[in-house]
Amino acid sequence: MSPLNRRRLASFRASRRGMVSLVLFAILFFVSLFAELLANSRPILIRYDGAFYSPILRDYPETAFGGEFPTNAVYTDEELLKTIQAKGWVLWPPIPYSFDTVMKGEERKTLLPPSSAHWLGTDDLARDVTARLIYGFRISVLFGLALTILSTIIGIAAGAVQGYFGGWVDLLFQRFLEIWSSMPTLYLLIILAGFIQPGFWVLLVIMLLFSWMSLVGVVRAEFLRGRNFDYVRAARALGMVDARIMFRHILPNAMTASLTYLPFILAGSVTTLTSLDFLGFGLPVGSPSLGELLLQGKNNLNAPWLAFTGFAIIALMMSLLVFIGEAVRAAFDPRKVLA
Repeated sequence: MSPLNRRRLASFRASRRGMVSLVLFAILFFVSLFAELLANSRPILIRYDGAFYSPILRDYPETAFGGEFPTNAVYTDEELLKTIQAKGWVLWPPIPYSFDTVMKGEERKTLLPPSSAHWLGTDDLARDVTARLIYGFRISVLFGLALTILSTIIGIAAGAVQGYFGGWVDLLFQRFLEIWSSMPTLYLLIILAGFIQPGFWVLLVIMLLFSWMSLVGVVRAEFLRGRNFDYVRAARALGMVDARIMFRHILPNAMTASLTYLPFILAGSVTTLTSLDFLGFGLPVGSPSLGELLLQGKNNLNAPWLAFTGFAIIALMMSLLVFIGEAVRAAFDPRKVLA
């Protein structure tokens, strides 16, 4: 690692708020990756008649546990659980509900307040809010990360071509960006989502059409400045191909400015997905979603824990990402001197 990068890393570590935010966000995201082990309507492990079974990994017929029917076992069936426990034991996740588990029978009670059985209560469809929150957090972060990475790749490539070649390429590209960026993005997303069946990948592609422009201006400015450096002119005079000059000699300088924007792009991606879900144009109905949780809080004012839960997790996520972004920006600031 170069001395400059060591200084930047030391500067980031010196920002206590940024470091704490990064560690906390990483812990929350890492935990959410194992949502199936934390919240699931299927047991993690079953020991029955001397054999081990893992229902979260595969389906088992009811006959495998002494049942009468060859259909997939329903582990919430009390009779089946009694049969299993008579010859073994069952290991449940800490939250014995998945994001789509609907309470049945006597347990089917909508809008239950937080309790020991349901840590954050239930929604208006008798689903556990904690389970949906864990799965919804994971989907939101994964969606934001995928959109951020793809947007960064496209934005850097577009800005590099525009800034390096300049002239008519730069002029025409700028006019295109002015027209494309002036479009009402949210309205277009709503219109497109109304024509196309919404889904994770469909929404990702639609939002990618507009989100890639965030880094173009920064990268373009760096390439416009860098293409006139002496070492770039020397490389061009020696016959080095343009692609190698762009991505080996100029791009590292442009990446310094680009990296400082990534946490903010991630925060904006999560916010856009939450907004679409809140308006009903996001993920398919029934999917775990932070926006859908906020919508339920709006529609059920007599259950304030829904709105408070949605607001708290979104506010926490956005605050952590902003604090991380501020720490990264300060670390890459050439005027900042580490004390």
